[in-house]
Amino acid sequence: MAEEFDTGVAGLRVELDGPVATLVLDRPERRNAMTLAMWRGLPGVLDRIAARPGVRVLLVTGAQQTFCAGADIAELSEVYADPVRADAYHAENVAAEEALAAFPHPTVAVVHGACVGGGCQLAVACDLRFAAYDARFGITPAKLGVVYPAVPTVRLARLVGPARAKYLLFSGELVSAERAERFGLVDEVLPASELDQRAREFAALLAKRSPQTIGAVKAALAGGPEEAAAAVAPWERRSREAPDVREGLSAFLERREPRF
Repeated sequence: MAEEFDTGVAGLRVELDGPVATLVLDRPERRNAMTLAMWRGLPGVLDRIAARPGVRVLLVTGAQQTFCAGADIAELSEVYADPVRADAYHAENVAAEEALAAFPHPTVAVVHGACVGGGCQLAVACDLRFAAYDARFGITPAKLGVVYPAVPTVRLARLVGPARAKYLLFSGELVSAERAERFGLVDEVLPASELDQRAREFAALLAKRSPQTIGAVKAALAGGPEEAAAAVAPWERRSREAPDVREGLSAFLERREPRF
């Protein structure tokens, strides 16, 4: 049975179910729009999840069949009344994204409904994205006159390619989950009634895989190609002594599931 722990941050809820943690964006009255307090609190919440013994996978989703409508626009209007506050807001926003991207275990965004603006930024910061057919994706700063920070701009372009990143950022238009999948923005699209179960099953599968292999993949792909060899080197050295390879090979020869 899943248990919850108090994040101490209004709008962020965490459920723990064995090796799978679920981070829920939980402001359904505002379609789970992100507040400054949520951006600011997210890195600490992620640190607490990562520190929980036995956690191997993180699902990120939104309450009540909506992922996230983006930043809270009423709050953003107040922030942009002062350039210094606007700078600080975007620094918190990028720090939260970077913390999610650097989470030490696999992360999967589970997207129902709207995934817009800052919500799409969070989804892109996850390792993978599973979406319902009724999900809609968009990054809308061009509709607001906001300059999208460099970090999420580059991350988006690395995921979908420069031309499609420009399409999304220039237009601010929403695209369907099926089109997002063609863009490379989404990895699986499913009926809404099947999405959560599929995400849980996939998370359970990832939890059975070698943390050593997964950690090395995340390290290799976190930076540019020129940084990959150096990033993977510590994992390679560790693999010569850690039990994962021996267990994996033994399990294969014995025709059983490995126990990493």
